Amino acid sequence: MSTLGLIKKLWPFVQKYRQSLVGAFVLTALGALLAQVTPLVMEYTVNTVQNILNQQNQTTEQITWIVGGLVVVLFAKEIINLLVQLGQKFLSDRLRFRLAADLHNYTIRRMVSYHLSFFALSQNQIGKLEKRIDKGIESLTKTVKNIFVDIVPMFANALLALLLMYKKNVWVGVCATIIMPLYALISREQSKRQKQVRRNIQQFREEKANTLFSLIESIFVVKSFVREDYESERQWSLTQKLSDSEVKHHRTNYLFDGLKSIAEQLGVVMVFVVTIYFVLNQQMTIGAILLHLMLFNNVSAPVRHLHRIYDEYSEALTYAEGFFDMIENNSYLENTSKKDLKMPDTLKGVFEMKSVDFVYPNGKKALKNVSLRLEPNKTTAIVGLSGAGKSSAMNLLAGFYSPSEGDILLDNESLHQYNPQWIRKNVGLVMQKNHIFSGTVEENIRYGNLEASFEEIVEAAKKASLHDQILQMPKEYQTEARALSGGQQQRIAIARLFLKNPPIIFLDEPTASLDAITTEQIKDSIDAIKKDRTVLIISHNISQIMDADKIYVMQEGEVIGSGTHETLYAAGGLYREIIDSNARTLNIGRLAATVLG
Repeated sequence: MSTLGLIKKLWPFVQKYRQSLVGAFVLTALGALLAQVTPLVMEYTVNTVQNILNQQNQTTEQITWIVGGLVVVLFAKEIINLLVQLGQKFLSDRLRFRLAADLHNYTIRRMVSYHLSFFALSQNQIGKLEKRIDKGIESLTKTVKNIFVDIVPMFANALLALLLMYKKNVWVGVCATIIMPLYALISREQSKRQKQVRRNIQQFREEKANTLFSLIESIFVVKSFVREDYESERQWSLTQKLSDSEVKHHRTNYLFDGLKSIAEQLGVVMVFVVTIYFVLNQQMTIGAILLHLMLFNNVSAPVRHLHRIYDEYSEALTYAEGFFDMIENNSYLENTSKKDLKMPDTLKGVFEMKSVDFVYPNGKKALKNVSLRLEPNKTTAIVGLSGAGKSSAMNLLAGFYSPSEGDILLDNESLHQYNPQWIRKNVGLVMQKNHIFSGTVEENIRYGNLEASFEEIVEAAKKASLHDQILQMPKEYQTEARALSGGQQQRIAIARLFLKNPPIIFLDEPTASLDAITTEQIKDSIDAIKKDRTVLIISHNISQIMDADKIYVMQEGEVIGSGTHETLYAAGGLYREIIDSNARTLNIGRLAATVLG
């Protein structure tokens, strides 16, 4: 990303703080003027002292006046300069922190509005996104601060100092100017060599953050398989790659920083020699030596400090590419604001998939020529072996993904003609793995309906067979939800469904983490809520499958059969194998003999 491109992208966020920008520029101009006071005062003082020494009858009053005046002027200048710097830092920090908040809020709003296919991409894994957001915002806001606290003031100071040098003597000004192209060439070569290294560092940092996140998240599995050494080695390998790239990055910087230092010292020597020449030829006063060296010090200040700023700025440009690609990716933006999207007041709940193919963004083909139909006031089940495409079909029906081929209809209208948020407001989902947020049990259940009263939350918990267990906890409904068992967390998800009370229900193994008694209780509750609703269920529970009005059998992404439990079982094939396997697993014969005997 170019500097101009970065400014264009940041300007919409920065322009609301125009007053702070104007204030920063005014203080910058004042600071540049103050920086030239010391060289001018020093020149005047040296020349005055030289004149007094040339006199035979210098007095104590003259010396006192010169020294006292010098102290007063320089002290006053430092006080004013301190106030100017404090003002610059205050304005830049206020801009930096408010800009960081704006960028973060905008990023979150964009992220939550993206289609799920965005998060299915390998480069958008949780740890990588987290690193990209944090590092992107940090580097961008730091760059804004550097611009107004370091870069602009230093260059304003250098430009004014250079103009004064030209005013005093053109040849001295030329000597100071000659160094700048040399420095620019060194910096350009440094940038070319560092560009790919910075990108590698960014990639390794994102990969390291994602791997660490995955390690902490799966620590139970790591320890259960005694894979501590393996995971440590994997982390070490990534850390080593990052370390090698960082070393290469800094080694290159040290080399070019040394070349820049040589260029600066060459400029000092040239200015000093030329000034001495004119002094010896009596074309300048002796005070010009100190003046020109101090002015050149102001000119070369960016040379001394710009390597640090330039390094941070180059890093910001590198992270800005990934950051703005992430927040400006309109191809994954859900169409929720279009006025022509349907949001009808009434909903029958008739879903139909017509010859649907679906390929995930990572290239995995999940569905092939799938056609099925969900009827209102009926329960439809999808069964099949793991990886058959059952959950993929459910995700498409819920509007989380769009089909690659074919169409999905809701009440005889294409699903993409509806507002996706409206669809999900009318669909209740209970998945095999449901996310529990950090917070209390009450807060997690209320997620189903943010306007719900506490009494409604309690009623939903009772329907999910969770209320009595909550009352046994020390803090009851204020207990931290993530401290609950897996089965209890599953019941929180089911309680959310009861609280949302949607006209369409999608259930993906809703009782997978529950014991037999609770499963029966939940089944009774779910059976009650199924009334007058469109219901889709994915389950390996025989009783829930058998109760369905229509069953679709899937294998390797295709529908290979449909019908009722009786007709499918009679036809044989995969469905019979699944039912028979369930019966053998449950040891139905002995179980029936025990119960009936």
